[in-house]
Amino acid sequence: MTSQTTANTPTPDQIRRAPKVLLHDHLDGGLRPGTIVELARENGYSQLPDTDPEKLGVWFREAADSGSLERYLETFSHTVGVMQTRDALVRVAAECAEDLAADGVVYAEVRYAPEQHLEGGLGLEEVVEAVNEGFREGERRARENGSRIRVGALLTAMRHAARALEIAELANRYRDMGVVGFDIAGAEAGYPPTRHLDAFEYLKRENNHFTIHAGEAFGLPSIWQALQWCGADRLGHGVRIIDDIQVHEDGRVELGRLASYVRDKRIPLELCPSSNLQTGAAASYAEHPIGLLRRLHFRATVNTDNRLMSHTSMSREFEHLVEAFGYTLDDMQWFSVNAMKSSFIPFDERLAMINDVIKPGYAELKSEWLFRQTASTSGSADPEG
Repeated sequence: MTSQTTANTPTPDQIRRAPKVLLHDHLDGGLRPGTIVELARENGYSQLPDTDPEKLGVWFREAADSGSLERYLETFSHTVGVMQTRDALVRVAAECAEDLAADGVVYAEVRYAPEQHLEGGLGLEEVVEAVNEGFREGERRARENGSRIRVGALLTAMRHAARALEIAELANRYRDMGVVGFDIAGAEAGYPPTRHLDAFEYLKRENNHFTIHAGEAFGLPSIWQALQWCGADRLGHGVRIIDDIQVHEDGRVELGRLASYVRDKRIPLELCPSSNLQTGAAASYAEHPIGLLRRLHFRATVNTDNRLMSHTSMSREFEHLVEAFGYTLDDMQWFSVNAMKSSFIPFDERLAMINDVIKPGYAELKSEWLFRQTASTSGSADPEG
């Protein structure tokens, strides 16, 4: 094994310690099973399929893997069901930040739909303020535990509902108080992003940022509308851009007009490998389009989507990719820098994160083989010379 290989092939421990950046993570898809059980008991929610945290965690994974859309959506009815009070939202957001920081994530944009947390009597503003408070508390706890993380919120509107403009205005009101952008989510088929043009036009007039769930289940028309009609800054998933890329038998790769546009304009793709396997966008990690998109230098990023349902973390996502594609620490750094470049915080702050946190973190990891090699050599050397 060469020193270059030793320096760059990450161990699971190095993957965990590497500074990672997360752009696509749902707050209601990342709860701890134990928290769900406790919140259900505290708030009188009686619909859980199991009240044993370990068994409940298994149920979430099996339901998400079942291939049944009905069972998959049921998982979110339970997490959202226990997130209807201020205290619950603060707790879930704080634990989210803690868990991400413990996994080596240094910057995260976590999304949620305020309109889904009103059943307990909260108003939209109260929901946003509770989640922001939780994120700040989670950042504080992470610092106490020796980790550093910064979390920004993305406010999501549900594409089957009619509150997108209202949520966009909410995101704009809180843009300097922890909210960094806007998103729409929900079933793509039958609910094109153009139904919410008023929200996107408003955000553009306000010089605000937004991403759109597109190109996960529906394909190229969803991506095209998100970009050319709505003006999305990023594509939530965007994995179906692969449908506009042809790989010939001789290895030659041909990009269609839309794929060329996405690559040439450096439009970020919020790729979520484990989630894509569950939804059928890829048959295996080795066959996931991220391999080709990385090779073709698209602005690809690695994300978790729903950590509970996919039984994943950023470290697990990278472990799968290292195994499937032989990715190195250099590849991990490339994905992390891509994500940081694509974040919705100001340019100078992005640059500082890249130059002062991400690059030094990977440089330190890549240097560790030198000390291992020195220790190994000194241990076997003849003391007499």
